Amino acid sequence: IDQDPYFRMTRDVAPRLGYLKPALVHSTFFPALQGAQTKMSASDANSSIFLTDTAKEIKNKINKYAFSGGQATVEEHRAKGGDCDVDISYQYLTFFLDDDEKLAKIKQDYSSGELLSGFLKKELIEVLQPMVATHQKARTLVTDDMIKQFMTPRKLNF
Repeated sequence: IDQDPYFRMTRDVAPRLGYLKPALVHSTFFPALQGAQTKMSASDANSSIFLTDTAKEIKNKINKYAFSGGQATVEEHRAKGGDCDVDISYQYLTFFLDDDEKLAKIKQDYSSGELLSGFLKKELIEVLQPMVATHQKARTLVTDDMIKQFMTPRKLNF
């Protein structure tokens, strides 16, 4: 991340200036579906998966737009394997797949050419669809009163 050197410098310099070291949150962002070299955009509905997308939209977006780290042909992919560092389905799985052993196996098999890009896309679809559906169901239970109560300014008691 570009800002990491500034975070480190701030933590080093602040005590010398008589200030406390700041607490910093270092976040990793999801790459856009078209690849890490592109940006997600609210104006481009196909650049990301939205929490309002239907199961069908999620499937279509991943299958059509998720950048693949696979080779040009199946034969070449079987021989050389896929590149997990650029494969968007794999990158998303690192965020959403809870089973670290399964993720490691997927990486190994995809990198060796045993698994094809379609498998990773299918796996991601199977992980995201129920997760988004659960969120959507919970969201329907939120009332205007709940939002008002949550957004009302109140004193913090320390």
